[in-house]
Amino acid sequence: MRNIAALATGLVFGLGMTVSGMINPAKVLNFFDIAGAWDPSLALVMGSALITTAIGYRIVFAKGAPLLTGRFELPTRKDIDMPLVAGSAVYGLGWGLIGYCPGGVVPALGLGRPEPWIFTAALVAGMAAARFARTRMVAAPARG
Repeated sequence: MRNIAALATGLVFGLGMTVSGMINPAKVLNFFDIAGAWDPSLALVMGSALITTAIGYRIVFAKGAPLLTGRFELPTRKDIDMPLVAGSAVYGLGWGLIGYCPGGVVPALGLGRPEPWIFTAALVAGMAAARFARTRMVAAPARG
């Protein structure tokens, strides 16, 4: 049942990204082009998502427990560390330069164009590099 729920959620998300045009990198890049062909639709999509999420969280948390598991899996860390800042910066730069984000590129893979596939390959390579770097930092002996 959890896999069916995950599939349904992914399909609704992908449909929403497709219908809103957010799988088109030009539409995303035009949002950042304030002095040129500015397109505010990304702000509308983000605002709608924020409102929907806020309402959804209130409803779900009021129930006390999720439907398909015994408890909520919520993050416990609240600190802001260098990996979070660096990852956010790389994510934002990539999104602003290329126009794809991980959520928007998945439905775009079905368009038959090479760009989403290249972006996805670079995304996976970046994730592997970050994992490798993190394990190297943890394994490195402290100097002092």
